[in-house]
Amino acid sequence: MAFEGLSERLQAVLGKLRGKGKVTEADVKAAMREVRLALLEADVNFKVVKEFVDRVRERAVGQEVLKSLTPGQQVIKVVNEELTQLMGGEQSKLTFSSSPPTAIMMVGLQGAGKTTTAGKLALHLKKQNRRPLLVAGDVYRPAAIRQLEVLGEQLDVPVFSLGDKENPVRIAEEGVARAREEGCDTVLIDTAGRLHIDEAMMEELRSIREAIQPQEILLVVDAMTGQDAVNVAEQFHNQLGLTGVVLTKLDGDTRGGAALSVKAVTDCPIKFVGTGEKMEALEPFYPDRMASRILGMGDVLTLIEKAQAAVDEERAKELERKMRTQQFTFDDFLEQLQQVRNMGPLDEILGMIPGLSQAKELKNLQVDEKQLSRVEAIIRSMTPQEKQHPEILNASRRRRIARGSGTSIQEVNRLIKQFDNMKKMMKQFSTKGGKKKRRRGGFPFPFR
Repeated sequence: MAFEGLSERLQAVLGKLRGKGKVTEADVKAAMREVRLALLEADVNFKVVKEFVDRVRERAVGQEVLKSLTPGQQVIKVVNEELTQLMGGEQSKLTFSSSPPTAIMMVGLQGAGKTTTAGKLALHLKKQNRRPLLVAGDVYRPAAIRQLEVLGEQLDVPVFSLGDKENPVRIAEEGVARAREEGCDTVLIDTAGRLHIDEAMMEELRSIREAIQPQEILLVVDAMTGQDAVNVAEQFHNQLGLTGVVLTKLDGDTRGGAALSVKAVTDCPIKFVGTGEKMEALEPFYPDRMASRILGMGDVLTLIEKAQAAVDEERAKELERKMRTQQFTFDDFLEQLQQVRNMGPLDEILGMIPGLSQAKELKNLQVDEKQLSRVEAIIRSMTPQEKQHPEILNASRRRRIARGSGTSIQEVNRLIKQFDNMKKMMKQFSTKGGKKKRRRGGFPFPFR
């Protein structure tokens, strides 16, 4: 999980200050020493760490903390604000041309995930009601063009290609012209990468830039490479004048040094982060939300946005009615499970809920995604009648379901018992006391 090590260290250090009614300069100095070590271990650039700690220390021993009613919490507030500033301060959005199409160059080293990220960004733009066109400009990597075409088919996004024998500059120019002809308002140009930066690659990218005058030049870089990611960003920025960075594989980077260093070192904002392999796993980067996650304060806004994207409002109201009237079935349960899974990895979702990441009983919680798959398999092995009427699930039916789902009878029994307990709980909300609760503030389940 992103920032896991850094998050635990910082939360432990700041937790010692949280309840203090008085914070001395010595307390701040000791805490900053620990913060400094935590950031260095997270592979944050040394110069960035020094400047960050100096700013926090200066503010933490100033009047705004010493005269505060809760000095410990004020120090944490200072750290949160400085972390936010370190990562860019506020969200940096894409710049769109006033006269379409908007041209976006995707650049980066080979293996960083440019082609996949181009597809993810195309899907993101489609959801914003834009009409993207993917341009296959990587003529050197075997199967790069085919990979982009397959992604285009999956996403129902058009792909422009002239094959692997044509000049990349001409491909980019004609791609923009094709977008204009077909009414596409955004062009995503997948350019060639190399195993390392070389002058020939940079010259080609500069030629493409001069030919199409893109509104955005986005560097795709692997977050798991740490300081190397920052060095690559700095070199690309010096050569091309980047407008933004996309950090891929942030979900696998437990240290997070690249995310904390890129903006400070290059002054180039992080615009998106890749958080998984699925095409939906690309998120706009919000420095304030990321700072809150690192410090264990949750990220309610992102959680709400994920829920809104995953849950159909009309269907949610229908499920609420079924719960209230005791008509909730295994089909409905399966639908709810799928909607939750569409929001992303469950450990990531739990980390967005304020306080959960700091709760001792949940600190080492390992969410078993395979268990959820087994639950789905059990429900799908039931007949339509069994899903609608679980009370008919006798011993022989349960044995058949266990065989059909590749699970044990004990797992089937456990799921049926959990479902039964959930229905009993719903029944309690349908009693007189439950009705009172509804009148006060709506049905007490998260569907409104």
